[in-house]
Amino acid sequence: MCGRFTITLEPAIWQQEFDLNSVPSEWKPRYNVAPTQPVPVVMDADLRDVKMLRWGLIPFWSKDESIGSRLINARSETLQEKPSFRNAFKQRRCLILTDGFYEWQRSSKHGVPKVPYYFKMKSGKTFAFAGLWENWRTPDEQEMCSCAIITCPPNTLVAPIHNRMPVLFDSRNCWAWLKETNLIKLKSLLLPYPAEKMRTYPVGRLINNPKVDKPECVLPLAF
Repeated sequence: MCGRFTITLEPAIWQQEFDLNSVPSEWKPRYNVAPTQPVPVVMDADLRDVKMLRWGLIPFWSKDESIGSRLINARSETLQEKPSFRNAFKQRRCLILTDGFYEWQRSSKHGVPKVPYYFKMKSGKTFAFAGLWENWRTPDEQEMCSCAIITCPPNTLVAPIHNRMPVLFDSRNCWAWLKETNLIKLKSLLLPYPAEKMRTYPVGRLINNPKVDKPECVLPLAF
């Protein structure tokens, strides 16, 4: 499960790397993005505008928004089976912009806390998660757009830490996720990102607290 990620670089860097159009003024660098918070998302491959959506998918048929806190991730293997994701997979796919994510390694020793690890590109470049989005109406008819990160089996870098990883795209291969309409071809895009292009290191437990959002979150853990 991907439960935390970062957007530490300035929005202008994503604009250049992904050839994006407008970006919202509220998009600021983040070091500990947590579920239910706003995240930068691209929903249209032609317009390439960035919108801020709530992380945690709220299906259009939901009676209230609380379900969103449980739908932060969507398994790639079951997108066409789950009612929460089926329609979005067909019609409402998105790119969730990021430059790193965290996963926790469980200890083999009882009572020892899990250790968080930070994953990023060796190149230091930005990338994007494969995502789904929905437009939900509140009881008073206000629109609320939300999103979820798609996960897949881990590559060899992530596997020792966690049994799932987010589906990652770089600026060269991301747009097919928005433009393609054939569901079989779309499923074929949902693969683990090449491990040799990524790096990881353990970080401190600051990120366990979603209220902590500062550069120290991504510093390597000193042993």
